[in-house]
Amino acid sequence: MSSVIEETVSRSVPVSLKRPSKSLLSRMWHMRFIYLLLLPGIAYFVIYKYVPMVGIMIAFQDYSAFTGIWHSDWVGFAHFKEIFDDPDIVQILFNTLYLSLLQLLFAFPVGIALALMLNELRNHAYKRTIQSIVYLPHFVSWIVVIGLVNTFLSEKGIVNSMLGLLHLPQSNLLTSPGWFMPLLLLEGIWKETGWGTIIFLAALSGINNELYEAGVVDGASRMRLMWHVTLPALRGTIALLLILQLGHVLDTGIEQIMLMINALTKDVGTTLDYYVYVKGILNADFSFSAAFGLFKSLIGLILILGANKLTKKFGEEGAF
Repeated sequence: MSSVIEETVSRSVPVSLKRPSKSLLSRMWHMRFIYLLLLPGIAYFVIYKYVPMVGIMIAFQDYSAFTGIWHSDWVGFAHFKEIFDDPDIVQILFNTLYLSLLQLLFAFPVGIALALMLNELRNHAYKRTIQSIVYLPHFVSWIVVIGLVNTFLSEKGIVNSMLGLLHLPQSNLLTSPGWFMPLLLLEGIWKETGWGTIIFLAALSGINNELYEAGVVDGASRMRLMWHVTLPALRGTIALLLILQLGHVLDTGIEQIMLMINALTKDVGTTLDYYVYVKGILNADFSFSAAFGLFKSLIGLILILGANKLTKKFGEEGAF
């Protein structure tokens, strides 16, 4: 009886799924030229991602540039304790989370909406022109962006000059604490939204046209097709990018804030990245900065794992 079962199973298993006769090393040697293509990528991650991780040690040391990383005194978790004892940490953490929340609520959906609108354009020449225009700000440096904002919104900028001609009250938004975060958000949307639509447009290009044709036969309008065909097809991509975005919820960047912040907006504009820059670079407290960076990475890892698990509970594949 058992021989009959084994024979039946052997016949039912496709040839491609049967255990290969060659060993793993033999198959790797057979495809050695394909594996060679991996070497540049592996070298990049080893040199720029894994080797610098040795520097994490200074988070547990009283690091001195004169004695070096191998001869500095070990202080254990003293710098981590210093983070939580800092009286400004609550305000700095609030500023960081507030800016990240604004980006998640407003900047992230804008990329999806822009991709959907571009996808609805039927004139390819017009569509490519619009795409090129919205991509361009990504290649403009933050220095140029902040320079343009200063030209328009400073005390003697174009906006205030026009308000003066119309005899309307003038104001300097660049020194207003209430406008600091909205300006950061609007600058980020203008600069990065077009570039962020690339992944969504790539996902949209993979949708089967037969789904749209079936919807048209059933009498669905373009809005109905977008709601019942396009958005469900984007759901996995949106979930994946949202997971990755949550992993960087404490990363607000430094260049934009460093160029925008001033004495009047310092309290509302100091985020974790800017604080680490001030403590680590300006005050040369490298160990404290390393501890802060490690603390941020751990929080990001926890958020990614939590978001990935939550995504799987909603029926999506998740990031891993």
